[in-house]
Amino acid sequence: MAADSAFDVIVIGAGPGGYTFAIRAAQLGLRVACVDAWRNDKGGPAPGGTCTNIGCIPSKALLHSSEHFDNAKHHFGDHGIRIESIAIDVEKMLARKATVVRQNNEGIVYLFKKNKITFFHGQARFEGRGADGYRIAVTAATGTDALLSAPQVVIATGSVARALPGVAFDEKRVLSNDGALSIAQVPRRLGVIGAGVVGLELGSVWRRLGSEVTMLEVLPAFLPAADEQIAREAFKQLTRQGLKIQLGINIQGVEAAGEAIRVRYLDSNKAAQTLECDKLIVSIGRLPNTEGLNGTAVGLKLDERGFVEVDSSCRTAVPGVWAIGDVVRGPMLAHKAEEEAVAVAETIAGQHGHVDLDTIPWVIYTAPEIAWVGKTEQQLKASGQAYRAGTFPFMANGRARAMGDTAGLTKFLADAQTDRVLGVHIVGPLASELISEAVVAMSFQASSEDIARIVHAHPTLSEVTREAALAVDGRALNI
Repeated sequence: MAADSAFDVIVIGAGPGGYTFAIRAAQLGLRVACVDAWRNDKGGPAPGGTCTNIGCIPSKALLHSSEHFDNAKHHFGDHGIRIESIAIDVEKMLARKATVVRQNNEGIVYLFKKNKITFFHGQARFEGRGADGYRIAVTAATGTDALLSAPQVVIATGSVARALPGVAFDEKRVLSNDGALSIAQVPRRLGVIGAGVVGLELGSVWRRLGSEVTMLEVLPAFLPAADEQIAREAFKQLTRQGLKIQLGINIQGVEAAGEAIRVRYLDSNKAAQTLECDKLIVSIGRLPNTEGLNGTAVGLKLDERGFVEVDSSCRTAVPGVWAIGDVVRGPMLAHKAEEEAVAVAETIAGQHGHVDLDTIPWVIYTAPEIAWVGKTEQQLKASGQAYRAGTFPFMANGRARAMGDTAGLTKFLADAQTDRVLGVHIVGPLASELISEAVVAMSFQASSEDIARIVHAHPTLSEVTREAALAVDGRALNI
């Protein structure tokens, strides 16, 4: 069966990985088709994947709105700003979030047109391989199907929220990140299962707006992927704000209790407990999204966890088929998917694409923000690598004092012999922005002394980065 349209490469999925790949491949002169099934509320295309539609972008919009509300309610008085009464219009807040999402969708559509990328709105699946390459059938949202072909195919289908066994998402009372971003009224009692990135961010949104938020985490340690010192400081600050976080719990059951939800669990002491809440957010991780892909038609293999198997260059075992982003190994982060996208596009075009997974930054957009890159202190201790550490608190930074935002610290870890930066960890204001300097430093194999010798503008939060680098050698100036 001949294909309706032939391309050099087809990318399935228009999330951060898919649309970035399409743009870079088009820049390199390839004829590119991108297929994506996301729909907006009117049934039209909504490229951007989970990140744009129900993840990174809308959550940051709500975090920003809720932080404004929290500051107005609790902190504007410190600046001499008097507000006699304050209220939250949730409907308007959600409408603003929707506008931000739509603008990002439209921006991607514009970039496709600018770069002459052919976009197909629908569900893609492998149909096999012929003389003209891999055949990809598209079941279009409009009902008009298409058959595409290309010698190269990139899978960028992302991930989906993991549900509790036996507890399906109804997005009314039991919520995934999707439903948690669209709660129409501030719930009086909000339960969150999972105290990871998504749980902390969404829990923070609704806590600021007035919910009593209880978080239940199965792991015995808080944020075990983060540096322990940073995690302890973050736990202290977040619980001080009002988040109730219980660690080391064991979920026994979830059931409806009238209009509410009842969660039965064992606490860290194995004592039976019950949490009754009006809404329950389940944020226990995500699963690779391969549903409907029909990869078996071309011999595509998944590993035991459902991820598409790839090598270090994102090649699958099927010649000409690649996979990137959440659907493959590695952290489920939008910027990791984007980097893999660029690397694969350049490799297909005959260049030398490369991704360094050791310098992928992590960020949690709570207040204070939490960010890190590289090794943690516990990892270095476990490996036996000799290192030196330096820390500096935001409390001693003039800009942080002027902002009235002094919680947290920055921590540098450097090799004891070479002084090469091994990891940087931040909990504090705008950690998401500050971490980029550390990523640059590590990417160029800089030493802590290199950072200590760089002039940082005064007064800025970035001076905390320099001071922590100086502290590696016991030379911090302002503490």
